[in-house]
Amino acid sequence: MEHIKHALSTGQHRLNGFDDITFVHQSLPNQSVENIELTTKVGELTLSSPLFINAMTGGGGEQTLRINEALSRAAAETKIGLAVGSQMSAVKDKNERPSYEIVRKVNKDGILFANLGSEATVEQAKLAVNMIEANALQIHLNVVQELVMPEGDRDFTGALKRIESIVQHVGVPVIVKEVGFGINMDTAKLLHDIGVSSIDAGGFGGTNFSKIENSRRHRMLSYFDHWGIPTAVSITEMKATLPHATIIGSGGIQNALDIAKSISLGASAVGMAGYLLKILVEKGAGPLVDEINLILDDLKMIMTALGAKTITDLKQTPLVLSGSTHHWLTERGIDTKQFSQRRIISNYK
Repeated sequence: MEHIKHALSTGQHRLNGFDDITFVHQSLPNQSVENIELTTKVGELTLSSPLFINAMTGGGGEQTLRINEALSRAAAETKIGLAVGSQMSAVKDKNERPSYEIVRKVNKDGILFANLGSEATVEQAKLAVNMIEANALQIHLNVVQELVMPEGDRDFTGALKRIESIVQHVGVPVIVKEVGFGINMDTAKLLHDIGVSSIDAGGFGGTNFSKIENSRRHRMLSYFDHWGIPTAVSITEMKATLPHATIIGSGGIQNALDIAKSISLGASAVGMAGYLLKILVEKGAGPLVDEINLILDDLKMIMTALGAKTITDLKQTPLVLSGSTHHWLTERGIDTKQFSQRRIISNYK
């Protein structure tokens, strides 16, 4: 609950890089809103839309149980996926399990992601998956958060080997995600090579866990507050290196335009967390459902304007990169002209 309070107070500041991305307008999109198809795939899983509620909470007793219950009901009603927060507290203390188990109780047929950190063992991973009958397991990477956290970990050796073992034995697809500092192309390749199903950018520009943990310290490590790879950059780096891998966009996603830009840069799905949590806490469950439906409606409108009938089409729509995002990617050896010169072939037949 302390993390939730600080997450809401620190907010989000549009540092995700998406303001550097501009779609090339299509005056003859040859498309209709009624024909838009939002179905997408995350590894082996099929989702009815690219939007899902990303990992936030659990393990904080009755208060986090109620939050997860509301999030899961919203996911069920809008037919989108849902990830729970780290389940390590429930792995260590059975009394905390109800705050996670509630998501499957109220969303019996939905797509649910379990969640643990990279310190987890195979046995703990299996327990987390079974706890919510999860369709996949998220393994989160949060080195900077742990370093800033007063009681956090200080040893991160062996993480890749542990993840590889989980991938081989857990029995469901494994998604590896950052928690707000972004994943670069080299890390993505290491994860892909050990069989990770999908990689979630978790980029800089959303909830800032360095600021959250610094607010809990006596001596602040303020240099980490501005540390990380912006979400737009992380998605593009990973997709450029792993063109056939499943990439998930998250980190400061605030609206349908951010979702559309994430997909156009190479993401197959997009997670929202802090923005949706704020609506739930400040306005309630009903307005949260309304907002999710409005976001999905807006995404269909944007896809119509671009002439993109499907998520696959949206990945081929032309766009122009500018500013610091363009500079970063150019310095990292990625040719950004490829985005501006592509087109959705079906619109020109």
